[in-house]
Amino acid sequence: MQITEHALRQAWLRKAAGSDLLDDIMLPPVGTSAGQYAQRVGASGGLFLVLDEDGTVRGCHGPHLETFATRDLDQVLYFVAEEAVRGLAEYIAAQSEGQGPVANLVTGQAEMMDQIDPSWGRTFRAGGPFGTRTAGPCGRDPLERLAWVARSWSDQDPYTTIEFFRGKDISAEEIALLHGADPAHVSRGTSRNDLLGMDGDRWELDWESCCFGKTGDWAFLMYHETPPGIRADSEALARLGVTETVRLSACSAKAIYTLDYARDGRRLDDGWGVLELIWYDRGRAPYRRGGDLDVINQAIRRAELDHPELTNEFELYFHALEDALGLGLPQRDIQEGTVRAALWARPAPA
Repeated sequence: MQITEHALRQAWLRKAAGSDLLDDIMLPPVGTSAGQYAQRVGASGGLFLVLDEDGTVRGCHGPHLETFATRDLDQVLYFVAEEAVRGLAEYIAAQSEGQGPVANLVTGQAEMMDQIDPSWGRTFRAGGPFGTRTAGPCGRDPLERLAWVARSWSDQDPYTTIEFFRGKDISAEEIALLHGADPAHVSRGTSRNDLLGMDGDRWELDWESCCFGKTGDWAFLMYHETPPGIRADSEALARLGVTETVRLSACSAKAIYTLDYARDGRRLDDGWGVLELIWYDRGRAPYRRGGDLDVINQAIRRAELDHPELTNEFELYFHALEDALGLGLPQRDIQEGTVRAALWARPAPA
């Protein structure tokens, strides 16, 4: 059945009437284009439903931010309830003792979705209607693989940029050389401690160097800036066997941290461009539901429920990246300075 505005409103009235939690919750404004957002929703923000002629319902949290699109009526009702429950949970958690909203927000949302519809509670815990949660609880230290670096990295320590590369038979050394690492340092097995033992200003050494290595399936490269004129584009990386890349960058002065994820030369971003991590808001999926990055939405929900003790949202987000993509960094090697490192190669004299 094609969704119409009348059918949508009637379905919501029936659902809300059967739930004490939703009894006073109105269906969000409905329009025919995202351009009507400001007029229909106003400055307070919130969910706006755009109904296309073919019956597709698109959920918008602004005139340029589409968070879902579906022709499934039950999915639309689920997303509306998820938004409503978020507001209720924020209010209740803020009144609670202890860590308040940080500890209780997401579990509170899950419990409320259970009350409305047990199947919706399961959907919420799975990260949305496109996710599955077949594995058991995490059961490990959430900071042991990648998330340990999140807090210091947000202050650009140890480096501004962290890149990961995955593919068949890839070499961390070749990737470092492609980005401009000094071949002598790479072949010699130079460590970060070796670089710090050289004469020169510590700050300049950091900005003129990189660290690299391999953890699991991924090679990693950390640096502040690559040398002028060096461009390790997707074609050059593909020649080294790289098929997948993840680039994380930090700019603490602007409080902006970005994710750039690509596979087989195509950026996975649902058309949003380079993604700012600042969009992540605990208890709300940061990326388009059912889209390129929904696997990260699902991992974030799992991390939120498994680790309410993680009050730092960067740590929580990085733990989700571990789970979704298998990323990791060697904590001991980096902290003790034994990680492989190199200065950028200097141009030959004219």
